[in-house]
Amino acid sequence: MSVPTLAAARTLLGQRNNQPGEEAQLAFEAFPTIGLTKTYCVDAQIADSACTATAYLCGVKNNYGVLGLTAAVPRRNCSASLDTSTHIDSIAAWALADERDAGIVTTTRVTHASPAGVYAKSANRNWENDAKVREDNQDPNTCQDIAYQLVHSSPGNQFKVILGGGRREFLPTTSIDEEGTPGLRTDGRNLIEDWQNDKISRNVTYQYVWNRDQLMNAAETLPDYLLGLFEGSHMQYNLEANVQTEPTLAELTEIAIRSLSRNEKGFFLFVEGGRIDHAHHDNLVELALDETIEMSAAVAKAAELLSEEDSLIVVTADHAHVMAFNGYTKRGSDILGPSDQRDESNIPYMTISYTNGPGFRSHVNNTRVDVTSESNFRQLRWMSHVDVPLDSETHGGDDVAVFARGPQHQMFSGLYEQSQLPHLMAYAACIGPGLHVCNAASQIVQMQSLLKNSVPSINQLLIALRHYATGSHLLAVADMGGDSLTTSSRIVKKVSQAVVSLRREFIIFPDTNRDQDRVKIEFYGITRFPNVLGCIDCTNIKIQSPASSLDTLSQPYNKWRTKI
Repeated sequence: MSVPTLAAARTLLGQRNNQPGEEAQLAFEAFPTIGLTKTYCVDAQIADSACTATAYLCGVKNNYGVLGLTAAVPRRNCSASLDTSTHIDSIAAWALADERDAGIVTTTRVTHASPAGVYAKSANRNWENDAKVREDNQDPNTCQDIAYQLVHSSPGNQFKVILGGGRREFLPTTSIDEEGTPGLRTDGRNLIEDWQNDKISRNVTYQYVWNRDQLMNAAETLPDYLLGLFEGSHMQYNLEANVQTEPTLAELTEIAIRSLSRNEKGFFLFVEGGRIDHAHHDNLVELALDETIEMSAAVAKAAELLSEEDSLIVVTADHAHVMAFNGYTKRGSDILGPSDQRDESNIPYMTISYTNGPGFRSHVNNTRVDVTSESNFRQLRWMSHVDVPLDSETHGGDDVAVFARGPQHQMFSGLYEQSQLPHLMAYAACIGPGLHVCNAASQIVQMQSLLKNSVPSINQLLIALRHYATGSHLLAVADMGGDSLTTSSRIVKKVSQAVVSLRREFIIFPDTNRDQDRVKIEFYGITRFPNVLGCIDCTNIKIQSPASSLDTLSQPYNKWRTKI
């Protein structure tokens, strides 16, 4: 999903709506923060989906083709991958460790490189089943394949939702799936049955589905665990799919969010429009752009279902492609058609073309072929013009865009390493290793319990709140609390610094006078503080107190969460 892909997709979206096209907007392009990330691998200038997935999901750059392992592990080196010091946890594992839920949604095989980055640790992204491990002369009992890890290892076996394609990776060669695709496993395992048996042993509700009707029926009751595998390999392109049997990416996203939202502590959900990449590799430009529009629809559904106040949505790409949006076409020209201009031999060229790939046409009499005269021109499987012949179009080394909305969204602006993304998300969500927004403020407001005559943090907050609420002179506030003027002044300054550190996501004021009056009345009814427009979100300030009975006083009213 390169930047040219976004520009071309939004134009196609607009033209489908009978507009010139250029003024259209993909759903995530309306997000308030936009940034760029650098996508290279440790050992590769231009990345693949495995090393990039490790970067944006685990927070560490590694080697080309390797998943969930540090750069100390070369590709295909099974023995090196056994060293647990090379293992990296993903942001999904961080969420699960905090008792939140996690899931994956993709239009590729659920064992493909990008979704596998959420849960797998593999020295080769191609080890999707045990037979592929053996092809590299490795022992799958030592280095487990990716499908096996999803079903039998943490964090994959804890995912509440797994939706995508790839049944063949889970089934033995002796088995044929529901639509006639043979399994690829040579170990005799049926991992779908293994997944079901695991849920039975845990005494939880579960359901396996393989078509849209079954999925929609499951959505009525939503079991604790949901596994949906809708194709033997990748899911079909949206424009070629049987809508009766195959759900859309937006439908998958909605069901996943509804399922995961039942956890009051929150969740992490990975959603991938993975077939954008596949269409680009085959120079199938209309399919690539349509899949991008489908991704936009999925993001729009997520934005509709999730509150901007407490749910962070980040949209990005793993890498770019070598699709070019070129020429000097007039406004509103068909994005899938030829440029208004011609080349030096008076031959038309396409507004969208590729630097390389399978769509290369051999020149005739040292002249390019007029692709607009081909019998299948503009059909879905028509390949756009290509400069360099290759079996498959390559990735691009361009920076890719990042779009963010929700808590701490402003952190995602600028140009930065792709591996920074999960750390930013974890900071906002208060999960994983390192500093979080939850403890950033607590470093400022805390009780120094070993100091003589220290003021408990709960009292510090009450002193500051009374000053904010009443506008009383600090001396009056100090008298109420039995503290000195110096102490009260220091406390108000300290609490104010903590409030500032919470950043704008946690400071929201009513927009109109009517709303201001309503908030003041409601807040006074709860707290008996007059003339207050909101409250400090104490969930983001860890308060220590001398007695457990005071702990409950430090909890915010849920009704006023994330407002001040």
